[in-house]
Amino acid sequence: MAKEAGEQRTGGIVRRGVERKIEDRKLLERPETAPEFLESDPWRVLRIQAEFVAGFDALATVGPAVTFFGSARVRPPDPMYDAARALAAELARRGFAIITGGGPGTMEAANRGAREGHGLSVGLNIELPFEQGLNEYVNLGIEFHYFFVRKTMFVKYAEAFVIFPGGFGTMDELFEALTLIQTGKIVHFPVIMFGSDYWAGLQQWIRDRVLAEAKISPEDLDLMVVTDDIQQAADLVQQYYQRKVLEAQPKERAEPKKSDAQ
Repeated sequence: MAKEAGEQRTGGIVRRGVERKIEDRKLLERPETAPEFLESDPWRVLRIQAEFVAGFDALATVGPAVTFFGSARVRPPDPMYDAARALAAELARRGFAIITGGGPGTMEAANRGAREGHGLSVGLNIELPFEQGLNEYVNLGIEFHYFFVRKTMFVKYAEAFVIFPGGFGTMDELFEALTLIQTGKIVHFPVIMFGSDYWAGLQQWIRDRVLAEAKISPEDLDLMVVTDDIQQAADLVQQYYQRKVLEAQPKERAEPKKSDAQ
């Protein structure tokens, strides 16, 4: 049958007297203004999904890693900057990658130490109005739009957390890790709070107020380790990881005894 003027066919559908744009043309045309869909929740879901995929893809082969948190405001010769740098270097020499938020301060110190220890230096940066870009010591850097995607990466690929003195963001990461372990959402791994002078007040308050009022259980205090010793912190991480590897190995089946077969 001959096609009439003004007739549009799409598969088995025939439209007459209706002007309909070609789909490819609609897709390829640049809109005059920003499309509204960019601000829609379904589009945000796709961006979130894309960030998870990119993060998982980039970090899947990193190997055993330790995540460092701490203030972005410390600068050398601050002793906590030096300690983060030295501890990261020691862990890197023991075969651990170092993951940080990728910014300045404690993050820069840990990434710098990772480089000096000839380990992989990872930075997971976040887009903030007043924040910085990745520090110069990062080997593998990822930029995130969403805090919760970034926080997932910090936890998923870490064998331990090392928490240096810091502000609200550091406290957030500390208590989130403790909550995930306490509730069984993740396997119990070391949460090392470095700098006893800084953490003493918080530790005492948790014991004297939170525990005393039965808001937590006595064993919950064991989720935190406070230290000023770089070697002790590195040993804790290494011992935990070695034990985890051993526990993951398949157990050898015992040969049946002769009496069992009879």
